[in-house]
Amino acid sequence: MRAHINRKGKSPLRGGRAASEDLIAAYGSAGVGARLRRLSERIDREARSVYKHAGIDFEQRWVGVLLLLVERGSITVGELAEALRITQPSVSQTLRSLQAAKLVAARRDYRDPRRRLQSLTKAGLQLVGKARPVWEALMEAARDLDRAGIDIVTPLAQIERALDEKSLLDRALGYLKRAPAQRDRRA
Repeated sequence: MRAHINRKGKSPLRGGRAASEDLIAAYGSAGVGARLRRLSERIDREARSVYKHAGIDFEQRWVGVLLLLVERGSITVGELAEALRITQPSVSQTLRSLQAAKLVAARRDYRDPRRRLQSLTKAGLQLVGKARPVWEALMEAARDLDRAGIDIVTPLAQIERALDEKSLLDRALGYLKRAPAQRDRRA
């Protein structure tokens, strides 16, 4: 990951000033996490506006969990986390929100009392029915971006595969191990 070099030849990471007011963009690849968060927040904010326009009280973070519950019926937190490829604490936080809204309920698995199965309530099923047209509209909006030549899915998949092969941690630690030797050679 290389930092963006501004017009004066200085990297914002090394004390140079950003060439624009968009400091995050000035960091180039080094700021990708912040840019993805910013883009995610924007998409969530705009999607919330679509739900609101449709008269639906909805949080965008619910989508993956709701879709899996529709598809699989009942599922554990661990199974949700594995299927969504996110952490169990993140899934648990989303489930708490869904349970507070009375859209999802947990019950003990009669086959294994240690397991708690999550499933949609009647209100949850009704919400899914109302939300489907919005999901379809949001999917069509995403296809619109694709038709405009903006393919975001392919690069994201490439990044995920590259990180599966070698994590950001391993990459950064490798750089940190090499960095002192590189500095010594320059001195």
